[in-house]
Amino acid sequence: MTTTNSTTTVPVNTPWEELVTSALLGTDRRPLRRTAAAGPADGAAALLDAAALHTVRRRAALLPAAGAPAPEPAPADPRPPLPAAARHRLAQLLADRSAPSGGGRRGTAPDLTELIPQWLATAGARGFRAPAELLPALLDAARARTDLRPHALAFAGPRGLWLAGLNPEWRFALRASPGGAHRPGTGDPDAVRRMWEEGLFAERVALLGAVRAEDPAAARALLAATWSTERAEDRLMFLDSLRTGLCGDDEAFLEDALSDRSRNVRATAAELLSALTDSALARRMADRATSCVNPDRTGGAVSVAVEAPHECDAAMQRDGVVPVPPSGRGERSWWLGQLVEASPLTVWRERFGGRTAREIVALPVADGWAPELHAAWCRAAVRQRDPEWARALLGTPSTPPANGPGTASLAERSQLLATLPAAERALWVADFIAAHGLSEAFQLLGVCTVPWSEPLGRSVVDALDIARDAGSYPWSFSGVMGLAERCLDPAEADRLEVLTTTPDEPEGASPGAGGYWSEAFQRLVSTLRLRAAMDAELTPDAGCASTPDRDAPARSGAG
Repeated sequence: MTTTNSTTTVPVNTPWEELVTSALLGTDRRPLRRTAAAGPADGAAALLDAAALHTVRRRAALLPAAGAPAPEPAPADPRPPLPAAARHRLAQLLADRSAPSGGGRRGTAPDLTELIPQWLATAGARGFRAPAELLPALLDAARARTDLRPHALAFAGPRGLWLAGLNPEWRFALRASPGGAHRPGTGDPDAVRRMWEEGLFAERVALLGAVRAEDPAAARALLAATWSTERAEDRLMFLDSLRTGLCGDDEAFLEDALSDRSRNVRATAAELLSALTDSALARRMADRATSCVNPDRTGGAVSVAVEAPHECDAAMQRDGVVPVPPSGRGERSWWLGQLVEASPLTVWRERFGGRTAREIVALPVADGWAPELHAAWCRAAVRQRDPEWARALLGTPSTPPANGPGTASLAERSQLLATLPAAERALWVADFIAAHGLSEAFQLLGVCTVPWSEPLGRSVVDALDIARDAGSYPWSFSGVMGLAERCLDPAEADRLEVLTTTPDEPEGASPGAGGYWSEAFQRLVSTLRLRAAMDAELTPDAGCASTPDRDAPARSGAG
């Protein structure tokens, strides 16, 4: 059989592969075979005729494909539905997230996108479930903003994870959520072992965390069974999971990891072992550090004498000491810092005759070694979560950072503050702001518990008021103002109302600065009042009626 038109005759049995080859190479180089009756013809037209014929034949002969199986029904979520007002508020927050930004001045309206994390945290803490119809928008928001993911996925619950499994764009939820990976119950050893050996990496990480939470020894056994065959980057991730619930029983496994082929794995193992202050590695590092740092009683007064190590031998390197310093650092000071950082802080009390941390830090250090030694003690206090040493190294809030006993680095000071109880931390930062203003307070405020305590909030507002009276523009304080919008206690809104008026501009003030400050304080007050309203909407007994999910099963009787 042939197909005939006005230009060519093409055999119908021309293979599809031959047509594709002619199309790729060109009909001049690979002409189509034609019947004997066919005369001269346009090769391109012949090719298209044959392709059209093949397409019709293939479609006509195509058998109906089996339908894809329907997905399993979404799991039940026993949490109560949101109150109606809170449901509408969430829809507004998620819709505003995707609205285009107008740019320019912010005006006096609250920035809703910055309030989403706080709203999600509160809704989750009060035990509500996410509305089913808003789950797609919620997952889209979490995909776009990683800072939303922990609270968004917890709030989305089992239905959110079920939905994420049906859309490749939401697969991040299965990796990010502890319950996201499809894994067997930890009570089935055979299924656990099979998942550990055959599962995807994200599933294995989730499984390891679940097993470790219930049976740390079983989790270590899983790791040991496949450790030698794992990739270096996977070994590093698995080892990092031991930070949660780290204890003395992990020491033997971590000690073996000090001989790992990967430098990053060795470094992580050494870091974890140094956090175990009774470990053999911690004792070895303490022996090295105390051979370098000693009390000097020459002349009757006690000072600190330092003799930094002269080499970084193989044993030190095995214990995690990095031999090559960063650019601009001397080798000996680099090695000394690592030894002191990894040593238990308790050894210094014994080494210095029972002195307290504050007394040790106050001792003079010979030969200009104080910055290096104190910085290493700061890192040790953070790693070992030691509040006594953190207080000693922070010093009093009124002392300028450059003259403090520990470190002038605000990042390191923030880490030290994070080891203190929340109330003490807030008071220290409040006193710091009262003494030094807001120019160096942004990082310190970031580690304070939300909402800020009354002394801390008052200190921040007073400092902003002083900056306004100085006549400068508020833009230099936009970061702190943004934090205040999210972190001040909403009950402060009425007290701040007086600051929303436009003050008389003092002599020498920046032109129009008063109006900008008024606008900034109006935005602060309106944001605080909005936060108060949002909190009330999420209060179960606030009198707001709850509305059932649209896909919830119907119930008989009054609901």
